[in-house]
Amino acid sequence: MAGIGYLNRVREVPVKRAQPFLAVDISALHGEREDVQYTRFDCRVSGSRAKTAVEQLASLINDESNKVLVGFKLGDLYPELFTYKHGEKAGQTGVSLKARLLNIAWVKVNGQPFDLELPSVA
Repeated sequence: MAGIGYLNRVREVPVKRAQPFLAVDISALHGEREDVQYTRFDCRVSGSRAKTAVEQLASLINDESNKVLVGFKLGDLYPELFTYKHGEKAGQTGVSLKARLLNIAWVKVNGQPFDLELPSVA
C-alpha cells in the first residue's frame, strides 16, 4: 500500500529475547481535499531506506510543533484488537492497524521539501 501521511511518535520498542525495533505512527490522509480524513497505522520500520529516513527525522517527528509529511509504502497490514484501559472507552475493545514501513519516497517538514541522505536502491 502506498500513500501520503504524517509521521508521529518515533520510538524504540523493547522485545523480550530479541533485538528492539524502531516504530513510528503514520496518520495517512484520504478523502476529498475539502474533507480530509485520517487513518492511523502503527508501523514497524523495516526497509533500510525507511529506517535511515526515520532515524534522520526522529527529533523533528517527536517535536509536536513540526508537521512531517511523507510519501510512504507499507506492507503486511493486519488488525490487532486491544482493550482500552483508561478514559471514556475503558473496558471497550479497539482495533489498531499494524504494518511494516517499507519505504519513504519523499519528505516535507512544515510544508518545505526535506532532503534525506538515503542509501541508493539496489
